[in-house]
Formats: sequence, C-alpha cells, structure tokens
Amino acid sequence: MYTSFDFPQGKPGSAPGIEHDEIQALPSAGQPARITCTDYCASRVAVQEVIDIQSFLTGHRPIWSVVRWINVDGLEDMTAIHALATKYDLHPLAIEDLVHCSQRPKVDQYGGEDSEMQARLFIIARTFQLVQDRLEHGQVFVFLGHNTVLTFQEVATDVWDPVRQRLNSKGSRLRSMDASFLAYSLLDAIVDHCFPILERYGERAEELEDQIVEDARRGTMDAIHDFKRDLLTMRAAIWPMRDLVTALRRDPHEGVIDTTRIYLGDLYDHMVQIIDIIESYLEATTDLTETYMSSISNRMNEVMKVLTIINTIFIPLTFLAGVYGMNFHYLPELAMPWAYPLFWVVCTLLALSMLTFFRRRAWL
Repeated sequence: MYTSFDFPQGKPGSAPGIEHDEIQALPSAGQPARITCTDYCASRVAVQEVIDIQSFLTGHRPIWSVVRWINVDGLEDMTAIHALATKYDLHPLAIEDLVHCSQRPKVDQYGGEDSEMQARLFIIARTFQLVQDRLEHGQVFVFLGHNTVLTFQEVATDVWDPVRQRLNSKGSRLRSMDASFLAYSLLDAIVDHCFPILERYGERAEELEDQIVEDARRGTMDAIHDFKRDLLTMRAAIWPMRDLVTALRRDPHEGVIDTTRIYLGDLYDHMVQIIDIIESYLEATTDLTETYMSSISNRMNEVMKVLTIINTIFIPLTFLAGVYGMNFHYLPELAMPWAYPLFWVVCTLLALSMLTFFRRRAWL
C-alpha cells in the first residue's frame, strides 16, 4: 500500500514566497469565501458576517474588543486573501503555503519584537471528519498576532463549533484569555474531533472481524485496505502535528503566554493518545488480514476435503466399472441374468459403507 503525496505547486527555480501585489494576479475560482469576524472580551462577544472585506478592514475595531478572530471558509477568493494579507502584513512564505494547499503541518515564526509584522506566528494543521462513513480531510491555516487570530479553512467544517459555543457562553475561560489561548483552543478542537472518528474506526474493526469470521467475501479484503489507508492518512497528519505542539511548548514565542503553554501540554498528551490508538488499529489491520487469509485457506481446505472424499468414494466404483467394461469374450458374470442389478447393489453398498466410515471418523 502506497501513500500518495501532494507536491508544492510552482515552476522549479521560481522565487520563494508570494508578495502581496502578486496575489491579485492569481486566478480566483468558485464562490466567494465566507468570512466571519468574532470580537470578544470577558464580558461581551459580537459575531458578524463580513460581506465587503474592503470596507470591513477599513472600519474601526470595537474599543472593548480584546481579541478578534477572523475566519475564512474557502481558499479560492484571492480578493479576500489579498485584503487580509495586506492588512495584517502576512509573510510571503506564509502566503505561498496558504495559496498552495497540501502542506505538511508545521509552525513558523516570522518577525520578532522589532518587526512591524502583525501576524508573527503561522500554524498549519489538518482537520478530519467522517462524511457518510468516509474519511475526508482538509487543511487549516492559523495566523496568530498580538490580539488577532486569522484562520483559513480549505473546506468549511463543524470542527470549531464547540469553540464558538464556548465564546458565546458567559463566564467561559476562553473569553478571559488572550489570542494565544484562542489559537490553542482551535488546535485542541481539531485534535478532540479525532476521538469520535477513531471510536467509529474501532467499531469498524469489530465489524470487519465479525464479517471475516462469519462470511469472508472478496470485498472484505478491499474494506480492510480502505480501513488501513484511512489510518495511514491520519497518522501522516498527526505525527507532524505532534511536533508542531512540541515546538509551541519548547520554543519561546512572543505571542504565546505561559498559561497557554500549560494547556499545550494537555494537548500534547491527547495527540500521543491518538497516535497510540492509530498504531493499535494498524496492528489490528495486520491481524485482520491474517485472519482473512486463514479463513479463506480453511474454506479452501473444506472444499478440497469434500472433493477428496467424493473422489475416494468413486475410486472402487470406477475400478469395478473398468473391470466389467473390458472387451473380453469370457466374463462369467455377464451371462448371469442377475449380474447387472448385483453390480449396482455392490456399488451402493460400497458407497454407503465408505460414507458411514467417514462420518464415524468425523471427516464429514
């Protein structure tokens, strides 16, 4: 089984990064992006859907707003990406990763205390969800500034709905923390969303095992391969995300406060738990494959046993038929009037006696 890789787009040897004025030259496709803005503080929260991105960015931010979260669903609206990249001074390398999806989960830091860049921390992660019992995944990009969080989703999902519910809940810890805690909460929601998916995969493993034991079919092996492929896809994304969280905990980042680092330790534990579950399921797929092959082999042995018994029964009958089918002029039994019925009586008794013998030996 092979894992396909998506390679970065662009001509070989081209300059790295995409400048702000180059974004508009990129083709836009599909529907305009859906943009929502959430401003909140400990005592207040306001959510609005952005229709005109230019007028929204030129407007004034509420005085009471401590943290602003701007979420963009869809990565094909270059007008919106250009406006946000210009407003928050996104780094050209981050813009290139944003425009060209299928990036490896990672965290990058751009600028520093003396930098004028507003979005200094850039995080790439992957989301997973089950749609009609099929695994689908998409990429998310998180820009963390001093008091602003920008998020871009390749595909709109409900992964962050729990975070929105916590923001709307009066007295929640999230509303009293800074922007780094919001970024942590978004990553935590992505990771926690993997547990129900893995729970469903555990049920699927039991279903496959029962199917193999009861009635292993040709499609069962295809189902095992699909099961293993989905697990490998999740593992390929979770491993670098664990390194991402490790880097956020270990390396000093200006925008991440000490309280958030403590919670990142809990997030790291969840990711280790997910990796352990995935590894155990991958081992289970090996056991399922071996069980399937054993079941097919046993079924083939049963078929061969029946055919062998049938062949064994017909060996003496074939011998008698061969003897009396020879073209000799002098066969004493041929002149007897009762020779033909006697032949069938002898054949029937031989067959019945052999069947009785096989049953007593539990071969049938």
